[in-house]
Order: sequence, then structure tokens, then C-alpha cells
Amino acid sequence: MGDVAMTVPVIRAVVEQNPDVKVTFISRPFYKPFFDGINNVTFFDVDLNNRHKGLLGIFNLYADLKKLNINAFVDLHNVIRSKIIRNLFSLSGTKVAFTDKGRTEKKVLTRSKNKIFKPLQPVISRYATTFIKLNIKVDLTQPNIPDKAILSEKIVSITGNKGNLKWIGIAPFAQYESKVYPKDLMQKVINELSINNNKIFLFGGGKKEIEILNQFSRDNKNCIVIAGKLNLKEELELISNLDVMLSMDSGNGHIAAMLGVKVITLWGSTHPHVGFAPFNQPFENFLTADRIQFPLIPTSVYGNINVSGYENAMRTITVEEIISKINKI
Repeated sequence: MGDVAMTVPVIRAVVEQNPDVKVTFISRPFYKPFFDGINNVTFFDVDLNNRHKGLLGIFNLYADLKKLNINAFVDLHNVIRSKIIRNLFSLSGTKVAFTDKGRTEKKVLTRSKNKIFKPLQPVISRYATTFIKLNIKVDLTQPNIPDKAILSEKIVSITGNKGNLKWIGIAPFAQYESKVYPKDLMQKVINELSINNNKIFLFGGGKKEIEILNQFSRDNKNCIVIAGKLNLKEELELISNLDVMLSMDSGNGHIAAMLGVKVITLWGSTHPHVGFAPFNQPFENFLTADRIQFPLIPTSVYGNINVSGYENAMRTITVEEIISKINKI
């Protein structure tokens, strides 16, 4: 989800800065709301369960896309399926470009021996470079931020009216445990933020996560669990109205960033130097584990590698540091 969210500012810049360009974005139907309201962008639903499933499905997808009479094919994902599609287009004479994911550089940054700790090209910049290869202008230095959504009656019935309150979103989960802030510390963060003139909205998904979110909110009257109550489109509308989002290195941080919301991210076994920092956010909003105590960070690109003795790395990010950063914003 984060990978798709990071394409949104780039796609928005492409069509705004190149009025003669129309984009057809190819992805899973779930992500269609990300692109709602962007002019000259249509969304092509990939049916990975039926028509576009498996090897035959890849050729079906190519045949379906050929009917669109496209002038160029841009592969932002650069995985086996998209490689096959782009090569088929290339063989047919269509211009193609693909994103260099910098896999070799990332191995150097995440390896345990002879690690070279330096910031890599951000993923969003890599996406932009892919379009530039086709002589399509993409300037991300002054992004056009979308307007905040007008909240529906359904959303307001859950959130209440904003009034003078500060709305703070918190997304405390990530795909891998090494990227999740410890629950006892997150509870302290939520307890502290729930007082004063703040209202907290907790984001997540799935039965297990909702149970944890309910525990977080139990004794905090200004804390509302959003997970399971809104669809993706409605969640995007709510997020666009937040004053700040507190997120792990995960999709919700990228979603908030693509909507122009200020984002504070917490980093455990991963690090923003790998290139997955949320779009258009200052470096001081990235709160990272202490590399003096845990010098092997980043231990992996995605946080999927557990290193013995690094289980408590995120505890070096203090509750006070998080609260101070949010209050400053």
C-alpha cells in the first residue's frame, strides 16, 4: 500500500505539469480511491483472481492494455509480472521505462559487515526519474497539495465536529514487528495526547489489530478507533483533515503525506536513509532508533529480518521525544 501511495504525488505532478499527457494507472482495484479527483488519470483494475491470474493472465493483461493504444509504458514496480508486460510492449515498438529500485545500493546499506551508512535516492524521486527518462517533466519541489475533503455525515457521526480541537491520527502497526513501537510505550503516548485540546484517531485493520486499538482507547474519552468503521475512500477523507499523523514506517504515513498532512514516523530496524521516508516531510520528523547502541540499523529494507539483541531498539525513541515533536507541530 505504501508503494502505491508514494506514486500519487508523482502521478499528480506528471499530469499537472504535462497537460498533453493522460495516465492510465494499472493496479489492484483496492487502490483506486488514491487517484480520485486527479485530472487526466484513469484507473485500470487488475483482476489477479480471474482474468489476469497466473502466466496466462499476464498475456491477457497485455492484450487488454494494448486496446488502450498507449504511447508509452512506465513500470514503477519492476517485478516479474510488470517486467514481462513491459518487455511485450517493448517488442511491439512501444516506448518503455522502468524504475531502478537501487537493489545493490540497498544491500550495501543494510548488510551487517562493511555497511556504508548514507542516504539513498528516495523512492519517490526514483519514480519521478522513470518518467523523466521518457522526456516527461516531473518537478516535485513545489507539490500541489489537494484540498481537505468535506466530511460526510457518516464520518462526522463517528468523529464529531472538529471545532477548535487538534486532530491527531495514530497508525501504530506495521507489516513486521521490528517496525512497531512497543505497546506499553504507545499506550503512554496515547494517554498523554488524549488530554488537552486533542482528539485521537486510531488506524489499523483486522480483528487482532482492532482489539489492540480498543485497548489503547479504553480509558481515553478523546480517543476514537477508526479501524473497521470506514472504507478506504472515507479513511482518506478523514486523514486529509488531520493536523498530524503519527505512523510507523508503514503505508499510513505515506497516505497522509500524499494528502499533504504533516507526518511523524517512528523507525526501528529500518531507516529513512533506505529511501522510504514519507513525501515532502522534514528529516526532523523521522524519529529513529539509536544507532550508537544498535549500529546494524537498518538491518533490512522492509524490516523483515530480525537481529538478535535488537528487539528493544525502538525503546530508544522516548515517549517524551514523540510528545514534544507532536506538540511542536
